[in-house]
Amino acid sequence: MGNKLLNKEIQNYINANLKTDLHSLLLKKSPFPKVSMHEIVQQIKGKQVAERKFPFLLKEGILFPPQLNLEQSSSEKTALYKSEMLKGNKFIDLTSGFGIDAFYLSQNFDDITLVEQNTELLNIVENNWCILGRKAKFINLKLEDFLNGNQEHFDVIYLDPARRDEQKNKVFLLEDLSPDILEIHEKLLSVSSQVIIKLSPLIDLKYLVSVLPGISRIDVIALKNDVKEVVVLLSSENADKIICNCVNLDSSEPVFSFTFGEEETAESEYSEPENYIYIPNHSILKAGVFNLISQKFALKKLHPNSHLYTSSEKIENFPGRTFEMESVDSKSIKKKGQFNIIAKNYPLKPEEIKKKYGLKDGGDQYLIFTQSKKGKIILKSV
Repeated sequence: MGNKLLNKEIQNYINANLKTDLHSLLLKKSPFPKVSMHEIVQQIKGKQVAERKFPFLLKEGILFPPQLNLEQSSSEKTALYKSEMLKGNKFIDLTSGFGIDAFYLSQNFDDITLVEQNTELLNIVENNWCILGRKAKFINLKLEDFLNGNQEHFDVIYLDPARRDEQKNKVFLLEDLSPDILEIHEKLLSVSSQVIIKLSPLIDLKYLVSVLPGISRIDVIALKNDVKEVVVLLSSENADKIICNCVNLDSSEPVFSFTFGEEETAESEYSEPENYIYIPNHSILKAGVFNLISQKFALKKLHPNSHLYTSSEKIENFPGRTFEMESVDSKSIKKKGQFNIIAKNYPLKPEEIKKKYGLKDGGDQYLIFTQSKKGKIILKSV
């Protein structure tokens, strides 16, 4: 596939149609006898995804895999964050895929090995790494077959298990992944003292810690307040404590770090709304540290289930959004007013609230519909 698609005329045609409707393009006959329109559209889709997800691949000669492989690949920004976790001599990615994570994580290593069972996908990655001037060993094997025949020791192993079953449904429990992490984790730690595993953002952290031995660190990674992945670091050395980091990339918010289990002993004070209202970012909400965030920043909670916090004086460097607000009566909300609506622990959803009060979406002002311990309240930005 690679040699044909890298033909200059074909590349010019791809670049000339980056803004063309792909459905209409697929109905056309390919102007190139040896390359199908489906293959051409695949490359156009790849360039479109690369523009927002991994722009470092927008170079002449780069090839792109099918849509599913693009969707499953990490973004450049999450891969770059993970690359700062470790360094050493020998690095191996046992589930290379499209190779975005491997490209960044391996930058701190001298000897790089990529294992991938999909031959076509591995050929694409090998072509791209050559274009990008990066060297590696490319091994076309199943992960299990590689491990069974491997005699080498690596400083770091990375893997991103497949999170779809045979029916293409999404799965996230460790025993349902491919490979089964619980089945191979001892083997992994015999090959390397440090193993990084990328997991679904849906995975429950308490479940994770309860079933997987050897965890020393967990990172909950959000990008623009959307949780993208949970990353686990396994170590052959028993860790006394598991360090957890909640990060919201593409924001100025600080990383919120804590020791797993601290939430169990943390306590919150409760209060009616004061001058400032705080909403933690989604990485913190995913980690479930609702009392700990209150305790660490000396904030009061409005209600056990609202996960909104308040203070009379403004707290700087809060990992989330901060609003200056006041309580208002529902009768004071003018019809056709324009607001950003937030509903937390409230019986109506934002769309239902807008319909009930005749509100328009957007603008600079916010309305928060929530509950304190005394009951339902409405807060308006000052």
